[in-house]
Amino acid sequence: MSTASRRWADLTTAEVGRVITAGSLAVVPVGAVEPHGPHLPMSTDLVMAEAVASAVVSRAVDAGHDLWLLPALSVTKSDEHAALPGTLWLKASTLFATLVDLGRSLAAAGVRRVLFVNGHGGNSALLEVALRELRRRFDLRTFLVSSPPTPGETECGMGIHAGWSETSMMLHVAPELVDMDAAAELGPKVASSVAACDHVGFGKTVKFGWLSTDFDASGVVGDPTGASASAGERLFEDYVTSVLDALPEVLTFNPGNLS
Repeated sequence: MSTASRRWADLTTAEVGRVITAGSLAVVPVGAVEPHGPHLPMSTDLVMAEAVASAVVSRAVDAGHDLWLLPALSVTKSDEHAALPGTLWLKASTLFATLVDLGRSLAAAGVRRVLFVNGHGGNSALLEVALRELRRRFDLRTFLVSSPPTPGETECGMGIHAGWSETSMMLHVAPELVDMDAAAELGPKVASSVAACDHVGFGKTVKFGWLSTDFDASGVVGDPTGASASAGERLFEDYVTSVLDALPEVLTFNPGNLS
């Protein structure tokens, strides 16, 4: 069955009543529209979230699972990029309320399980809070996967935005939207002083508040110059496969019945 036949928005009202069951899984891509340097489009996180979610739904349905692809949430919490032209962003309270309203709507349609496929790191903390809110208010089983940043060799562990991995994946998924000539002019865009910290930093003991322009005026945090479509294909497939591997548990997870 094609992904097109599994798009929630293409169903009629009568079809929703027939095909959505307690065993269905609603898959919601969550992207962003925000600057990604001079070489990537502002739609990068949206493109990736939709591509991953679409691939997961298509392959899972082919394997006999009951998944439905929701329209993507495109404008989300991107205030860390607010100083750069073109950023579209919602307040945390606005996005949270939107997620609650979406959960209410899905529960009313008979959905019992929801998987958010997040393409923007700035959404992650809020989405985790929303998982519990939707669980409590609407008795939904809620799940979240986020694309893990994979730093390149020149990124000092800090290739988190518009760097090697994100640029590589876009070269695989939407190469027509990537300008590698502009990427070549960037060079390594990392803050070696932060990377050298033992305790404060991304993935370290102490988290910190940051804006993308804290690292470079372009907002790039990473080095896209070594990106390639072949690396992007590998990263994309690894991510999609990891979600597919988790699906059997997502579709049956119930803490009260775990042995």
